[in-house]
Amino acid sequence: MSDKFDSFVVFAEMRTGSNFLEANLNAFAGIACHGEAFNPFFMGYPKSEPILGVDQATRDENPKKLLAAIRGQRDALGGFRYFHDHDPRVFDTIIKDQRCAKIVLTRNPVDSYVSWKIAQATGQWKLTDMKAQKVAQAVFDADEFSAHLDALQRFQINMLNRLQTSGQTAFYVAYEDLQSVEVMNGLARYLGVDEQLEALDKNLKKQNPSPISAKVSNYDEMLDALARLDRFDLTRTPNFEPRRGPNVPSYVAAATSGLIYLPIK
Repeated sequence: MSDKFDSFVVFAEMRTGSNFLEANLNAFAGIACHGEAFNPFFMGYPKSEPILGVDQATRDENPKKLLAAIRGQRDALGGFRYFHDHDPRVFDTIIKDQRCAKIVLTRNPVDSYVSWKIAQATGQWKLTDMKAQKVAQAVFDADEFSAHLDALQRFQINMLNRLQTSGQTAFYVAYEDLQSVEVMNGLARYLGVDEQLEALDKNLKKQNPSPISAKVSNYDEMLDALARLDRFDLTRTPNFEPRRGPNVPSYVAAATSGLIYLPIK
């Protein structure tokens, strides 16, 4: 158990690497991630229930019972993955709870959308054996992608605002960070777990390693559609990067002392 937190939530979306992140969180003896605990269509994982003695009917009637069970877990720090379209009744409770650690997992939305379309086409949402890999190309739908992006951004901006106004921060993980055991161990320390991994769990395989140009059947059409979007909004998600670059050419350094003048405009 952790002295810092009673539970944790991984804010993520489909095809962002959340299964891989969860597998590695569960490699720590002191952490237990219970999948998509508040997915409206299943509980935790497809065809898998209950969670900590709470079945889907009970959760659907009163989701706070499942939250309480996860918070009350004594053998490990319990948590779950939460997507923007999961049960909205629990969002206010978890976002206000300062004893619930927040982890934010993000991925380039174009890459995650293409991966989602391929998974829809193949019916393959996880891959543990490359021999079983199914191959298909995604068909990019500009209107669908725009609506998908708008929904993600609304959720992410609301989440960021709620964290800011309540004096909280989150542990941010990019899709590209998932292959770093050092980042995974840093995440465990953030959660208050002292155990460290020597290597990552690599049972889950990357399903679509080809370049995106080979994964989209109407690639040129996709490029035209993306060119009409505000490119910076494609990655509008909570992060620590400055929203404009520093005005370095205007800095003035003293020749004979350790002083530097940084004008504020």
